[in-house]
Amino acid sequence: MEPTLTQIGRDGTKQTGAKVKDTVRSKKKSSALSTQRYLPIAEIKEDTVLLKNGGLRAVLKVNSLNFNLKSELEQQGIIAGYQGFMNTLIFPIQILIRSTRLNIDPYLKSLKDKIKNQTNPLVKEQTADYINFMEKLVDIADIMQKNFYIIVPVDAPTKVKRGTIMRFLDWLNIDDTRSKALARNRDFHAYSKILKDRITLIQSGLENVGITMHRMQTDELVQLYYTIYNPIISQKQKFASVVDLNADKAALF
Repeated sequence: MEPTLTQIGRDGTKQTGAKVKDTVRSKKKSSALSTQRYLPIAEIKEDTVLLKNGGLRAVLKVNSLNFNLKSELEQQGIIAGYQGFMNTLIFPIQILIRSTRLNIDPYLKSLKDKIKNQTNPLVKEQTADYINFMEKLVDIADIMQKNFYIIVPVDAPTKVKRGTIMRFLDWLNIDDTRSKALARNRDFHAYSKILKDRITLIQSGLENVGITMHRMQTDELVQLYYTIYNPIISQKQKFASVVDLNADKAALF
């Protein structure tokens, strides 16, 4: 029902005039307007990140190497080996260093599991006190940790060289369509083989330098991107697996 304009006449009586158009638009709740629409990620499966444009991404979590503790001869060998590794690359990679708050949840979970099987009441009480102390220490001290990642890409080949305007128009076309999804699934296995070959090349090259790593699995990738895009919420609402995340997502809808 649209509102009407009411005026007061000279004789003091109310006079109803034309209807007034409501200038406040009603908010439409649509999934197309959600933040996920603007993310380049379409889905995550088989330890691989699938982008909306058809590209694939694998994430390697790299273990740190204390370079300063090495001797001068070892440092020169590491530098020479890393230089040789970079010269063997025929495709681009992205190296990411991410600083986050220290996560000791797996460690505390293992202690809580030990409490259940502990028969000594004194040891059980001391372990519980230690868990409470560690939780307060991490919360108050705000201890940070650094994680190192290598992102390995595989993109769909383009026959025509795209200019700046075309790339900008592609960026505006952010919606995921049925045709894009079918193309991703059709080319997934072919591109996955290329991705595995690139991962093997990177792992063998860096392991010769003494740097170890592992390919992040699906659960780890989901948790990684969840913490990246939800830095504040992820500190309060944590999940242990993809099943927990799907349950929370279903509750929102």
